[in-house]
Amino acid sequence: MSIGSYRIDPDDPRAPPQELWDRLTPEERARIIDELPSEFPVSEAAPPEGDAHFEAKVGTRKVLGGFFTRTGRKVYLACELPVYYPGERMFAPDVIAVVGAEQHQRMHWVVSAEGRGLDLALEIYVAEERREELERNAERFARLGIREYFLFDRGRLRLTGWRLDEGRRSYRAILPQQGFFASEVLGLVLRVEGERLRFHQGRAPLLEADEMMAMLDRRAQEAEARRADEARMCAELEQRLAEEMRLRTEEAQRRAEAERRLVEALAELARLRGGSG
Repeated sequence: MSIGSYRIDPDDPRAPPQELWDRLTPEERARIIDELPSEFPVSEAAPPEGDAHFEAKVGTRKVLGGFFTRTGRKVYLACELPVYYPGERMFAPDVIAVVGAEQHQRMHWVVSAEGRGLDLALEIYVAEERREELERNAERFARLGIREYFLFDRGRLRLTGWRLDEGRRSYRAILPQQGFFASEVLGLVLRVEGERLRFHQGRAPLLEADEMMAMLDRRAQEAEARRADEARMCAELEQRLAEEMRLRTEEAQRRAEAERRLVEALAELARLRGGSG
């Protein structure tokens, strides 16, 4: 398909080179954005890798999305969203992050239209044959200026990370500290724990949905137990107060009775003394 003088190859769809994009009218740009595929061409489609791969990438997006929503930080996140750099072959990492980007649904990320590229790409793989392919992406992503790139080997439970220093076009490895990989883009640290890729704020892990629900259930149960304890303590206190009031009432009655008897005794004594005189 062609827009003006630009043709989109359905087998290798690419956004126009930047110099051509700059010459296009707004209408032509809009038509190109509409025509760029939002699905993988057959030549680009990666083989499915099962539940472990799916759950890892979707879980990552949910955990990070929930965290940034709670903290009020604007970070656009997507899973397998087709990304079009000017004149470059399309690619779609498992998870992408763009700091400060508007939070609306997209069919693809067109760098020329968005005015910026990605800040972070994360790939997750289970099949060993994909490892070399994804490691080769490090050279390409660095050339494109993607600040950070992480690879999570779900099969061997290993994490690798690279960062692009300012002014450079090649990555340097992110060295872990006690198993933690720092992400300057996310402001978090990453670590493999058990069979999961975990994100931490400092040393506190960000909870996944099932963990969050379990925590909320536990807190609800603890709150209910506290309310029951408080109700029991209040009942015991009321009982003690009632007993104290009963004892005080009985004591007051005994004193009143003693005073009445004393008055009667004095009166009887006075009567007897008066009669004897």
